[in-house]
Amino acid sequence: MEAWIRLVGPNRTVEIDGVKLVGVNAENATKLLVTFGLIVIVLLLARLLQAAAGWLLSGRRDERTRFWTRQGIRLLTTGVLLVGVISIWFDDPTRLATALGLVSAGLAFALQKVVTAVAGYFVILRGQTFNVGDRIVMGGVRGDVIALGFSQTTIMEMGQPPPVQNADPAMWVQSRQYTGRIVTVSNAKIFDEPVFNYSREFPYIWEEVVLPVPYAADRGRAEQILLAVAVRHTVPLEEVSAENLAELERRYATRAADVKPRVYYRLTDNWLELTVRFIVRDHGVRELKDALSRDILRALDEAGIGIASATFEVVGLPPVRVAIRREDGGTAS
Repeated sequence: MEAWIRLVGPNRTVEIDGVKLVGVNAENATKLLVTFGLIVIVLLLARLLQAAAGWLLSGRRDERTRFWTRQGIRLLTTGVLLVGVISIWFDDPTRLATALGLVSAGLAFALQKVVTAVAGYFVILRGQTFNVGDRIVMGGVRGDVIALGFSQTTIMEMGQPPPVQNADPAMWVQSRQYTGRIVTVSNAKIFDEPVFNYSREFPYIWEEVVLPVPYAADRGRAEQILLAVAVRHTVPLEEVSAENLAELERRYATRAADVKPRVYYRLTDNWLELTVRFIVRDHGVRELKDALSRDILRALDEAGIGIASATFEVVGLPPVRVAIRREDGGTAS
């Protein structure tokens, strides 16, 4: 065995049956074992820290605290692992500088998208674009952020309201509710497309319900019904949303907006279009609009007000004469 596998030369290079293996020596083998041990230790440390953080935060429902804790642990363990591997394999600063130059050149050429995605990860953290739990639109995908990695963001997809059903990609769920699909989007998308955040700074959105009524109907009563129903369902939100809006105006150059429900008129060729505008939370929009629609229909029925629709009324027909030929050649009308 000694004649078949030997360690030769000052660097103790491995030689198998007289053939020297370039780069394979006792020192490199030791470094490889130490590197493997370091990886195992760091991974175990990361698991322990994640478990400890989960236990400490088990009684809290603050998803942002959990998010930043997970990201901090991930960055810490990655940094320790990176520094450890570099220290093991590049004890000579000259070799380290050469290796870094070669790696940088290779990454710049072959892994442009990956590097951009990783850069996007740090921009997301530093720029506070969104957190886990936020409802966003990113890369054409609508939904809630459920995970953030170094290169990809994972989103629980939601449907789209009817006015944007033709958007790409098209949805079969006609509301902002989960479709059941989990979508991964590259973090590099933040450099190419805008990111729409429904809940980051101001977790409320304005919604509308449109009601067409005939011009002959009691439009004043219809307006009162819309306004009363909207106020009844959004009173708990007005005070909280007003405080959030004031904070938004203090931090950014935004104009004051009214959070109280309001009804708007629009004249059309066929009917009067009443639109009630109100504020809702970023989640639960479909449930609230469903409750509003039911109450509005009930109140309209009680008030005797109908909903206008595009129908045609036949008001008259010209006289019609039918002639039947008899067997004897005569006719009968």
